[in-house]
Amino acid sequence: MPRPSFAVHAARALALALALALAAVGFAGAVDATQAFAWTIGIGFGLTLYHAAFGFTGAFRRLLAEGRGEGLRAQMLLLALLVALFFPALEAGSLLGAPVRGLVFPAGVATVVGAFLFGVGMQLGGGCASGTLYTAGGGDGRMVLTLVFFVLGATLAAWQGELWLDWPALPAVTVQELLGPWPALAASLAVFALVFAASAARERRITGTIAPLPVTGGRFWRGPWPLAWGAAGLALLSLATLWALGRPWVITAPFPLWGSAAVEALGWDEPAFWRYWEDPARIEALFRPILADRSTAMNLGLMAGAMLAAVLAGAFAPSLRLSAGEAAGSVIGGVLLGIGAMLASGCNISAYVSGIASGSLHGWAWILPALAGNWVGLRLRPALGLAVPAEPDTRRKFYQRSRRE
Repeated sequence: MPRPSFAVHAARALALALALALAAVGFAGAVDATQAFAWTIGIGFGLTLYHAAFGFTGAFRRLLAEGRGEGLRAQMLLLALLVALFFPALEAGSLLGAPVRGLVFPAGVATVVGAFLFGVGMQLGGGCASGTLYTAGGGDGRMVLTLVFFVLGATLAAWQGELWLDWPALPAVTVQELLGPWPALAASLAVFALVFAASAARERRITGTIAPLPVTGGRFWRGPWPLAWGAAGLALLSLATLWALGRPWVITAPFPLWGSAAVEALGWDEPAFWRYWEDPARIEALFRPILADRSTAMNLGLMAGAMLAAVLAGAFAPSLRLSAGEAAGSVIGGVLLGIGAMLASGCNISAYVSGIASGSLHGWAWILPALAGNWVGLRLRPALGLAVPAEPDTRRKFYQRSRRE
């Protein structure tokens, strides 16, 4: 069958963009203008993640299995941009006149256990939180299955909250509180630079070369984008999120909400009586319509934005074909992702990226056990018939071959 022409792709993209704009109008009318903005920012996140193929699961896999650290260096660039943008705003307590706060949670046993389980789930399920959403939106049927069990795992953790909510933890604290705002910013940037340099040195030692992070050569509308574009885009969209919603970007917070709503609708239980939902901020979300939840609107927008990016790239071809091993990996990995995100007070976005951007120690405490979990997950993949193949040598081949990892 011949491939559709560019005109056909353009017409499809225009029709989808119009539908997304109408959905924004619907959000504004049904909820408020901020909800419409949250939806629109989500679309931007989805388009950026897809076009830049900006992932965490594949980046950690290439780092641990092959010694290639291009993806990790892109993460360091993202984090450097975020702390440079966030720390001054958080210190002032406002951004362009809007009050803002960081994501600061206690770091403790649950953080370590949750991050480790999340890391294992990343490699078995085939994606992280942002990766699962944007690849599912881009038409990857396997990641839809991972998302379903991701939500299930988060709901199970909420249901059994009394088992882990009281695990030992340090007080919630930031590096700004410990060092002062400007020394904290300098120290954070120094750590990112050190990791960047160490990754490059290790890659040269193992592979003989260092993959660059080019800043030119991308096609804006159709993709692919250089990873540096992805880092810059995610940083600016995160800043817009901080301004519009008053707090950083989160992804997994709505997952137990979705699952609990399903449990209640099916008459299986009354989630309002679960220990997890006793928190006043959480119970308020439970009693509101799901589409009134800001993070839900952003997540749905993210998936829609990834779909738009796939259509623009001429790569939207949904498929539900997957092997038994892939299905098992999605089920097991998805459940581990959901449980891990709940225990760790976040995922690769909520804890790692937004946590570190906020200066929270729980963000720094997340990454090492998560990497350990990825290492274990890599070694469990063959048991499910999931190989650890070498990735393509160039970003363009990688973009064309796989948006998932």
